[in-house]
Amino acid sequence: MGKVPEIVLNSGHKMPTIGFGTAAAPLPPPDQLTSILIDAIAAGYRHFDTASVYGSEGSVGKAVLEAVERGLIKNRDEIFVASKLSIKETHRDLVLPALKETLRNLGLDYVDLYLVHWPVRVKQSASYITMSAEDLLHFDIKGVWEGMEECSKLGLAKSIGVSNFSCAKLSKLLESATIPPAVEMNVAWRQEKMLKFCKEKNIHVCGWSPLGSNGGYWGSLAVMESPILKEIAAAKNKSLAQVALRWVHEQGASFIVKSFNKERMKENLEIFDWKLTGEEVRKIQTIPQAKALNGESYVSPVGQYKSIQELWDGEI
Repeated sequence: MGKVPEIVLNSGHKMPTIGFGTAAAPLPPPDQLTSILIDAIAAGYRHFDTASVYGSEGSVGKAVLEAVERGLIKNRDEIFVASKLSIKETHRDLVLPALKETLRNLGLDYVDLYLVHWPVRVKQSASYITMSAEDLLHFDIKGVWEGMEECSKLGLAKSIGVSNFSCAKLSKLLESATIPPAVEMNVAWRQEKMLKFCKEKNIHVCGWSPLGSNGGYWGSLAVMESPILKEIAAAKNKSLAQVALRWVHEQGASFIVKSFNKERMKENLEIFDWKLTGEEVRKIQTIPQAKALNGESYVSPVGQYKSIQELWDGEI
């Protein structure tokens, strides 16, 4: 198996185009998850995606250090680690302390990419499971991004970016940013407007949950049960997942994919030595857009975003 290709971000740093996701419900016990991540490193993954809210940061850090000890990699610098700022910490004065806590959890000196997880702010006492309208606070794009830029200037985050933003919110951020986002992470399926906008602004798009989380609690089966993808997969003697991931790759985006099954881990990496035909791409373009997680819990008649359309600026 060849090495996963890398792209150069606008920060000047390289990022492998396939990332390994660590969000799961339920999450395996820490030691078991560490073992799974070491298997992923052995399979060829060099980009790992975590977040403070996932509860997986500790396992990611331990897997990196253990992979060095085992000789699977030469040093920590061979692994690209991305994490995300919690919606409880999206305030100018909380960003840097939040990243320092993430680094303590990881047991690392820096992250390769730090993302604003959502353009949302909630009370620190809020429960992610039983969030109410009273928990919602005002999200200040300018202030939060100043905190992210501080993390970058201190070298604690090699690159900084955002996740689940609309083109309109990205435009607003860029009005005052002195360091532009290197990455915008969004749902991978049919984001033509986002891809075009980010290409114009030299921001790389990374797709999360490109297979729709296989219908998990935040996901959709629109991808994995697509008759079009099934037909193409059968004709090419590939898995449906491989066809979907190859399509994302051909759009110029990278992606985060998660499977804790060793065979599927390897299979998801085997998408670089073949291509989709023009006709196959045209068929795939007809599959409806599927927003796996639309953030409706962050919407309230008395909140900053009074509708899903306001949260996404009419872009879904």
